[in-house]
Amino acid sequence: MSNRRQFITAAGTGAVALVTGCLGSGGDGDSTDSGTTDSGGSTTTMGSSGSDEPITIAATVSRTGSFSSAGEDVETAYRLGEQLINDNGGILGRDVDVIIRDDESDPQKVRESLQTILDNNDVDMIWGTFGSLLVGAAASIAEREGLPMLSANFAYMEPHLNNNYQWTFAPFPKSRDMANGAVKLANLAPEDNRPVNVGIWQTNTGWGAELGRVWSEALEANGHEVVVNEKFQIGASDFSTLISQAKSANVEYLLTNPAPGGGITMVNQMQENSFNPKLATIERAATITTWLDATGVAGLYTNSTPGWVPGLTGGGNQRMLEAFRAQDDVAADAYPAPTVGGSYNVTQTAKQAIEAAGSVEPEAVRDTLLDTEFRTVLGSFRFDENGMPVEGDLAPPMGQWQDGLLRLVIPSDVDSEASTDIEYPAPAYGDRSM
Repeated sequence: MSNRRQFITAAGTGAVALVTGCLGSGGDGDSTDSGTTDSGGSTTTMGSSGSDEPITIAATVSRTGSFSSAGEDVETAYRLGEQLINDNGGILGRDVDVIIRDDESDPQKVRESLQTILDNNDVDMIWGTFGSLLVGAAASIAEREGLPMLSANFAYMEPHLNNNYQWTFAPFPKSRDMANGAVKLANLAPEDNRPVNVGIWQTNTGWGAELGRVWSEALEANGHEVVVNEKFQIGASDFSTLISQAKSANVEYLLTNPAPGGGITMVNQMQENSFNPKLATIERAATITTWLDATGVAGLYTNSTPGWVPGLTGGGNQRMLEAFRAQDDVAADAYPAPTVGGSYNVTQTAKQAIEAAGSVEPEAVRDTLLDTEFRTVLGSFRFDENGMPVEGDLAPPMGQWQDGLLRLVIPSDVDSEASTDIEYPAPAYGDRSM
């Protein structure tokens, strides 16, 4: 399928440059982009407390360990958000101080690091890290301490439904939204050549099981047949058995959710074993900045639902892009990394919630999170009583790796420099070039 748009190539060898959107505080996406209401240029007033002390945010990111590549993107987003807020009047006239510690990609380190920050600072809010296991660890601290917590990169629904969260909010598409996106992606294929046989490789985790279930339900309801639905361990380095099973079952549409390192190994082994499904959605792993650097042509034409994708418009995206490109050592045509976009929306949501509450008093902020419509680079949404976006509010954007960038393919009606038509079926490995 040929592309209908012209593109700007991101800087570098195939890595996507980092960072994302402006901190919209109201208005629709177009008015935010035009600068009428945006924390990148808005004027704020002193809050009801009258304090001029900084608003303190506690956060951990994975600077080391298995999620370090994604952790770098999360930290970049949080630092950009902190900078833009403070450069443009702060929140309620107060600067924001984001205190970040390394969680080493370890749930116990998440808890220890957050507790250390809380013990030594007067913290007003927590921002989460990357991945359901780590974010869940942060949520345990937020719930125990009675502090509002916001986190992207947390698609897992079960903790919200089973843990009676009172303080944890995820401004991010959830598993049910990703399943709906998987159906939309399949439906972009020509009607007479849509993939029928579906293979699911789920991590041996709660989120993996949840995704396996909702993917199966949504795709089977759309007329597909799930012919493989297998588990694998996080950290696995040999996918030959899964690949053999998928080839034997003639899997045309592969869906999986490996950690970054596992996903890199997976697609490289798929190429080595000549397994090339017509369509492949690789959640989590295929959102990292270095995806194509690590996988080469094996990683081209994979799809992902990272929450934010280059090519989105409205909600502050244009101002974000301008601010990002104005930074030192950033190319004039560079785009933010996908994980940065999703994480940056946390900073937008936080700003809007505190401003609407008129203070950082925890109960007031929590009530505002439950009562307010938020407008961010991901779109507009409200939270339900479980701290998830109301079902249907966030139709997750999806991207496909083409021309060195994860380019927007869903929604398919957005015409921007980084949007494109899906390439389907995926070309043979020998016909691909970087």
